[in-house]
Amino acid sequence: MAYRVRTPDGELMFPSLGDIERAYMQGLVDPDDEVREDGAEKWRKASSLPVLARARKPQAGETSKRAQTLTVVGAVAVGVLALVLLFTGTNWNVRMMGIALALVVSGLLTRVTFKAYKRPPPVF
Repeated sequence: MAYRVRTPDGELMFPSLGDIERAYMQGLVDPDDEVREDGAEKWRKASSLPVLARARKPQAGETSKRAQTLTVVGAVAVGVLALVLLFTGTNWNVRMMGIALALVVSGLLTRVTFKAYKRPPPVF
């Protein structure tokens, strides 16, 4: 059975409710969009359909959270090593290695900040 989805941008046609569920999980259909079965007269909010209410948008799994944590721990470890090289090294080459490691830490923490900024907010 075909379904129509009315969004603020227009209407979309889906061949089945499963296709709407996949579009919902991908973010193409919002909970506030209206859904109507072909032949029916009543529009319903997408969030009121049981199939879509159970469907959850994919969230970052534990592995990506762990990856961010490991990156921060690694950056702290490399930062400590950079400080040790900067303040205990008597040779100019050792101090340059400390400066280079400090730049690596800066790059790692910039990456962590950018990934945290791009992460979508949690869906409750």
